[in-house]
Amino acid sequence: MTTSRILIADDNPQNRELLEALLVKIDCDTDFAVDGQDTLNKVESFKPDLILLDVMMPKLNGFEVCRKLKGNPITSRIMILMVTALSELGDIERAVAAGTDDFLSKPVNSLELQKRVTNMLKFKGTVDENERLRAYIREMEEPR
Repeated sequence: MTTSRILIADDNPQNRELLEALLVKIDCDTDFAVDGQDTLNKVESFKPDLILLDVMMPKLNGFEVCRKLKGNPITSRIMILMVTALSELGDIERAVAAGTDDFLSKPVNSLELQKRVTNMLKFKGTVDENERLRAYIREMEEPR
């Protein structure tokens, strides 16, 4: 099994360091993005399984980044966990409308973050395996 890849997208260096430290118990490779456009660029090069996405970032905010990623068939299966100081019901609704897979408010509880990340990575692995099996079945059904 390959190591999961997590992209931490936050414009605040302390937040990036904190999130990385909280993920130390999870077997994963991490990379960082410092704004919305950088996030989109890093998705292409790093190919993450999961993005911890801050909402309030320069260039493109997290809602815009999420909408772009979920609207693209190539990146739509990347799991997105929005991690933000915004916690109003309207913010949660905007995150869901943008396509986020889950939502976590700051300050982050370390156990809650670890559990959500673990569950999201397990789910992503199941979805990926399901897609591999579907592709195999389609291949086997093609006439020779």
